[in-house]
Amino acid sequence: MSARVGASPLASAPVMAAYRYCEAVTALQARNFSYGIRLLPEPKRLAMSALYALARRVDDIGDGELPAEQKTEALARTRALLDEIRAGEVAEEDTDPIKVALADAARRFPIPLGGFDELIDGVEMDLKGVEYGTFEELKVYCRCVAGSIGRLSLGVYGCEDEKRGAEYADTLGLALQITNILRDLREDALNGRTYLPAEDLARFGCQQGFALPRLPVGADFTGLIAFEADRAQRAFEEGLRLLPMLDRRSRAATAAMAGIYHRLLGRIAADPHSVLRGRVSLPGWEKAYVALSGLAGGRS
Repeated sequence: MSARVGASPLASAPVMAAYRYCEAVTALQARNFSYGIRLLPEPKRLAMSALYALARRVDDIGDGELPAEQKTEALARTRALLDEIRAGEVAEEDTDPIKVALADAARRFPIPLGGFDELIDGVEMDLKGVEYGTFEELKVYCRCVAGSIGRLSLGVYGCEDEKRGAEYADTLGLALQITNILRDLREDALNGRTYLPAEDLARFGCQQGFALPRLPVGADFTGLIAFEADRAQRAFEEGLRLLPMLDRRSRAATAAMAGIYHRLLGRIAADPHSVLRGRVSLPGWEKAYVALSGLAGGRS
């Protein structure tokens, strides 16, 4: 039996094997993301799994244990991989399944592959230890590491207004990334990373960061989290204007992924100190409920 992917009639056995590998990576390492893309028809679901698998590879390079010089080399190899895909030089028998799957997806959908270059730019900012003095500076980073994924996804989903859709995808990515930053506040601090803008930390007396067991006397940590959570909430409200521009299944997938992070943001806002105790997460049943609500046309 032959497989059908996208508008073309057939995908060869090597290509389908590559897609299945990407699906396995997504299911294993991207629980929040996979809840959304399960709602897509198979052609789009496979393409989205290929997008995620490469994005995960880039993230893993940045977060891994390699020396900085080797990370830089690995990111350069990933840029070269993208050039191969753009040039149509990837053979189905290539030994890199992510490259094979993404090359096939890029032939079938108008995926703006430059989004991956932006993602790599963001990871390189991490490698350089870039910190952010203002929110406008942080937004540049968020556009690279999160907005880029939204714009890549629109290439698979399709959108009736590409310009406005890309703007809303960027804003939705900003909301998701601020939520990520709040969720990972302690973990990032212990790894020597600070993402919240210095101007915000100073405003709420949190300049010393969050790696110490206790917050300094006078720090308004609750006020800081409330301020950032409100900023993320406003970005969610703006970014979710994307939904009516998408077809039903793509809308459901986006609503599910956004809904999971929106609920996570609500948990953090309700108990700001929870992020200092460990990573805040939603149980599987609640993620499934949010996904089903998205398919039914609801927003969580």
